[in-house]
Amino acid sequence: MRVLFFNYEFPPLGGGAGNASYYLLEEFTKIPDLQVDLVTSSVDDEQHVLQMGDNIRIYRIPIRKDPGNMHYQSLTELLRYRKRAYKFAKNLIKNNEYDLTHSFFSVPCGHISYKLWKKYKIPYIISLRGADVPGYSERFSLLYGFIVPTIKKIWRNAYFVIANSQGLRELALKSAPDKEIGVICNGINVGDFFPNYEKRDLSYFTIVCVSRITPRKGIRFLIQAFKVLSARYSNIRMLIVGDGNEKPSLEQLTLGLGLEDKVVFTGAVPHKDVLQYYHKANVFVLPSLNEGMSNTMLEALACGLPLIATDTGGTKEILADGRNGFIVRMRDSNDLAEKLEKLVLDPSLVERMGQESLRIAKELSWESVAKGYVELYQKTINLRKIRNH
Repeated sequence: MRVLFFNYEFPPLGGGAGNASYYLLEEFTKIPDLQVDLVTSSVDDEQHVLQMGDNIRIYRIPIRKDPGNMHYQSLTELLRYRKRAYKFAKNLIKNNEYDLTHSFFSVPCGHISYKLWKKYKIPYIISLRGADVPGYSERFSLLYGFIVPTIKKIWRNAYFVIANSQGLRELALKSAPDKEIGVICNGINVGDFFPNYEKRDLSYFTIVCVSRITPRKGIRFLIQAFKVLSARYSNIRMLIVGDGNEKPSLEQLTLGLGLEDKVVFTGAVPHKDVLQYYHKANVFVLPSLNEGMSNTMLEALACGLPLIATDTGGTKEILADGRNGFIVRMRDSNDLAEKLEKLVLDPSLVERMGQESLRIAKELSWESVAKGYVELYQKTINLRKIRNH
């Protein structure tokens, strides 16, 4: 079985979808009968060919990436990727016989799969990630108006469309109520993420947020909530782990609120080094305005932390309000402060909720995610044979 895979982001580029691709391909290396070629973006102006295991090849193609922003691709970069990846894929197809293509994101990647299906009749699968679903992000509301017809066309002709959470599936169905859309959630790499409560500094109550620092993550409201708490409790601190275009303004906000001694911005941290920050924390907070299925929430879950998050995307699939954390209202720093205070005042609640997070985490794994996709690949191949007859 041979698959041509598209995702414009792949570590160190991008965020959750890039990391999800990495973990998925890592599991695929354990399946020798599966050959996968990934076409992704280069971090510089050179083309690179990398190997994962014996059966995964990664092609990085140059898109003139802005080195100052590794976490977001501009519209120009996305369009450049679409054009160059399509051209590159046509050359790959000349020398390889692919059973199907698999695209993370409806656009631009799904559009490449659609064009290859039109030209070569290679079936394709689309994995919905979040911003590629109309209505997901206020930031793209104007753009959605232009691209909804294209997205619908891409979904309509896909053999399978898969969302990464039930919440994202329900949002997608508003645009395409007649399309059958499945769900394969992100997994957790429990080998890389695990609890270590001995690493906590018992003299502090530590809040951690691991995220891209962009407006849609709602971190501004977390800082405002922390201001309320810091006026009441002297032994709290907060670690904001990550980078992004809102970081400078949030650092200024922190200074303006007099919190610079209690709030630490780590900047970009290699994914392999993030674990130490989960280990220092008493609670994980992600006050996003929209999400698909947050990888960092899953990681915090596996580290045995209580979670505090907004009700968006797949939150309710891993966060049971009052059991392993709290669901808070969007853009509501007072609600955030109130829920955080419950944990500050009750160490036994922190422990109970952390244990419940661990229990939930054990039911999820990237191995099961990979198995779900391989089954889908086989269904696609079988369906293609039926349609061709």
